Amino acid sequence: MPLPSTAPIYSADERKTLIYVARKSIAHGVRAQEPLPLEPSDYPDPLGAVRCSFVTLRIAGKLRGCMGSLTPQRPLVQDVAYNAYSSSARDPRFSAVTEPEVNELQIHLSVLSEAVPLEFESRDELFALIRPGIDGLILRSSGRSGTLLPAVWQSLPEVQPFWDQLLKKAGLPEGYWDDDLAVLRYTTESFGESR
Repeated sequence: MPLPSTAPIYSADERKTLIYVARKSIAHGVRAQEPLPLEPSDYPDPLGAVRCSFVTLRIAGKLRGCMGSLTPQRPLVQDVAYNAYSSSARDPRFSAVTEPEVNELQIHLSVLSEAVPLEFESRDELFALIRPGIDGLILRSSGRSGTLLPAVWQSLPEVQPFWDQLLKKAGLPEGYWDDDLAVLRYTTESFGESR
């Protein structure tokens, strides 16, 4: 199976549009407690393709929310609006973003490629397939799942700590291994505001 592409898909204007939609959805959500309603046909074709996204929010460099989707289920522009609202209001680690905080938010988007299953028979085989700095991973085992975006390599640049964090994210114990373990890889096109 081919590797997920790392080539950029979205133009500078399309990226700006997605960031704008995310911010507008957060502001709308603070008032209406729902994502911004929008019509995908009002946006350029690439933004109407069914894709998965993650939206990460920071204030003064500190995480303020991060939510996303792993299963393609709606046009990208709608997915971004939905996940921007979810990041600001539904991330269980944080209280909901308040109206005064909206203008302080730094928004970062990750648009996911299609996830590709990895084939391996041992931990060593799996680790040899993982591309640090490039791959996001989805782990599924024993009814649990978790993912880490490629951006996490910036703070965990080695495979073993990255894997340990992925196990933790999936609610599995350190050193966990099972024959039913499934791992998928994806790449992201990531962009955001610099403040």
